[in-house]
Amino acid sequence: MNGRIHSEASGPRRLTADAPSVLRCRIVLAAPEGMSSTEVAAKVGVSMPTVGKWTSRFLAERLDGLIDEPRPGRPPSITLDTVEEMVLATLEEAPENATHWTRAKMARRSGLAKSTIGRIWKAFNLRPHRTEGFKLSNDPLFVDKVVDVVGLYLNRPENAVVYCVDEKSQVQALGRSQSALPMMPGMPEKRSHDYVRHGTTTLFAALNVQEGSVIGKTYRSHRATEFKKFLALMDQQVPRHLQVHAVCDNYSTHKHPTVRSWLERHKRFHMHFTPTSSSWLNQVERVFAQVTSDLLQRSDHRSVQALERDLRAWVKAWNADPKPFVWTKSAEQILSSLGRLLQRTSGAAH
Repeated sequence: MNGRIHSEASGPRRLTADAPSVLRCRIVLAAPEGMSSTEVAAKVGVSMPTVGKWTSRFLAERLDGLIDEPRPGRPPSITLDTVEEMVLATLEEAPENATHWTRAKMARRSGLAKSTIGRIWKAFNLRPHRTEGFKLSNDPLFVDKVVDVVGLYLNRPENAVVYCVDEKSQVQALGRSQSALPMMPGMPEKRSHDYVRHGTTTLFAALNVQEGSVIGKTYRSHRATEFKKFLALMDQQVPRHLQVHAVCDNYSTHKHPTVRSWLERHKRFHMHFTPTSSSWLNQVERVFAQVTSDLLQRSDHRSVQALERDLRAWVKAWNADPKPFVWTKSAEQILSSLGRLLQRTSGAAH
């Protein structure tokens, strides 16, 4: 199967708008322009024999001459109607007593072999076993906030620095019940599934959007008091002549009267809030994902102090060779993409 779906009904053949047919049309359409075969080949990007082949076939058979001749060999045992029915079932139906299709379930429904099901799904880029999460924001100021935050990423104000600020709360110091078995050839590292909790801490972090460096600090709580202390730490470390634009989420401590009072006394700080349910807009989440992957997923800490010591060491190592995340999407592109997603979800609801 070549990726095109043809009708097997009788009647004259019709040229389909696939890539080879478009290329052949470009070849024969260039001839009336007075180009030589060499010029046509250079313009279209093919060889001279290819130009001669399709030009002569068009002169002899017109449009039918641009269609591939039937291929030799046994015709396919699976009709295109069968393929279409199976693909539509994958997209529009669910198996009995299950949330999604597997190759075995679809094989029982369609009568096709599991290997055939797999090849068809691969050809149409269908992966029923995979799912991704999303949540659309219901913030009434969603558009304004996206434009504001993305504007900071793409066009940093003069004499200013942009920081993405947040806290990774409830980071647990987990002591594994048994020592890990080291990795060996043919065997991955093994860790016990059970552990003892030895307390929690919170990592406050501010990512410098332009440089990629991180201001980090651990606190045992994550109240407005600790957030104010962290802002004061940023105030100490950021050069005095720079304005500070801080991108935060809508956590209540970020808007607490204690914090607002501190901001009134420190006029160079400007807060920018992401829309609700839009943590993907705050670049510091990338830092938290990295520290989770590097350190926390396989952590074995017998005290909060040991966990905090490793977190501080991780931030220090990050800052030894910081690399900023490159933001490429404009606000218009983001809003357009979300608009298409809304159309799809609205259609699915009906």
